[in-house]
Amino acid sequence: MGWKGILSDAGLSEKEANAVIALSNRPNIKASELAKELGTTRLDAYNSLERLQRIGLVTSTADRPMRFSSPPIGETVKLLIDIRREQLSRIEENYRGLSTQPNISDSIEEKASEEAKFAVLKERIHILKRIEKMAEESEESLMLVLGRFGILHLCRSPALEEINIAAAKGISIRVLAQLDRRTIRFYGDLDNLIEVRHSDDIDSQGVVMDMRETIQYLNADENPVGRGRSDAALVVESSTFAESQMNLMEAIWDDAISFDIASKRFTEQKIVEPLKLTLDSMSFLDRMRDVLQIQEELPDTDTPFDLNAFMASGLEVSEARRSLESGGIRSLSSFGIDISSLMRQVGNRIGEELTFSLRQIEGNIEFLNEMMDWWEYAGLGKLSYDIEPEFHIKVELGSAELKDDELPLWALDDGIIEGALLARYSPDGEVMVQREQNDDLDEFCRYNLIMTPRSEDI
Repeated sequence: MGWKGILSDAGLSEKEANAVIALSNRPNIKASELAKELGTTRLDAYNSLERLQRIGLVTSTADRPMRFSSPPIGETVKLLIDIRREQLSRIEENYRGLSTQPNISDSIEEKASEEAKFAVLKERIHILKRIEKMAEESEESLMLVLGRFGILHLCRSPALEEINIAAAKGISIRVLAQLDRRTIRFYGDLDNLIEVRHSDDIDSQGVVMDMRETIQYLNADENPVGRGRSDAALVVESSTFAESQMNLMEAIWDDAISFDIASKRFTEQKIVEPLKLTLDSMSFLDRMRDVLQIQEELPDTDTPFDLNAFMASGLEVSEARRSLESGGIRSLSSFGIDISSLMRQVGNRIGEELTFSLRQIEGNIEFLNEMMDWWEYAGLGKLSYDIEPEFHIKVELGSAELKDDELPLWALDDGIIEGALLARYSPDGEVMVQREQNDDLDEFCRYNLIMTPRSEDI
């Protein structure tokens, strides 16, 4: 019997045995060179090398492209014998511990299935091949996180067809991504049964299949149209890890925006995503109790049922409640709801939409002029800018005091300016926006635009 027969008896496949023999005779070679020597494809060679690395028979270098080696054939066989001896020892030990219990085979199988497995995939083609395999083998669900450009890569691989086939078979498939004007058209290649949502916070990529297998990207090529040779991903077969990843994705999914709404930013040139307003943190139950002047404490335990009290509840409206009903907007402050803050948040959104509408204007001065012209045309107040002591926009608004039942429109107006400037100038860009509140009646506030030396036109 030759080396190939011994390696086969030790548990290696024919391809793996051929690879070990080739590497032991010619160490430190590339996967493409090994494939050529074995007369197979580079993908087949990588698949064999992946398992051989996992069991410790093959090592690789960290340079690019990776080079692979194997110990001399005699040492390799000794290592396989040691592995088999250790496996047999574990089997005997487990058997002795479980021989007195029912369903021994089921228990051993369950223990083996719970053991986590992982591997590192290199290059985009191999990662997408694994995603294709996951789509083919999925039985219940598939969650894909595509970041900004993942849909572009997916649509250029056979994995897309397999994902669409899975969706048609009834597999629940969801896609979480960050839409981009350059890639939005590719989402039309997905099956209509696949739900897509957008999140500005998604820039990573990954896949979770049936809560048991996960792909987590470790590195992605900066060039979205490149071949992805530097792409790398971790493949983990673990239900515990898959569950933790899915919980994270679900949290983002709940706050994400549906594809139809988010895509309008690129198809209709409008921002129509839901606006989520925030309130101060507090116990609203305690605030309600204070407003309604409820002194009695809530019981810690169940109290005896009182039929008379039950029948009387709801029949009377307290004076405090009547006062709230007639209080108008002012009553909101009783619950800790700052209407000025809400109006400012709405103004921020309007300002963001205004900046989005003027996004084609490149120059800073030109943008500010157009914004101020729109402001004057809308009759929202008076804006002007000056360069001393530094470039700033001066804002003249009405009174900032809330009187009677009036809406604090000054907060809305100021929020529009703030939202427009913050949307135009990102915190890490060439212009920093700094707001200053003034007591001067002629100048409600000013926004300082602090320029870096790279700013070209202010």
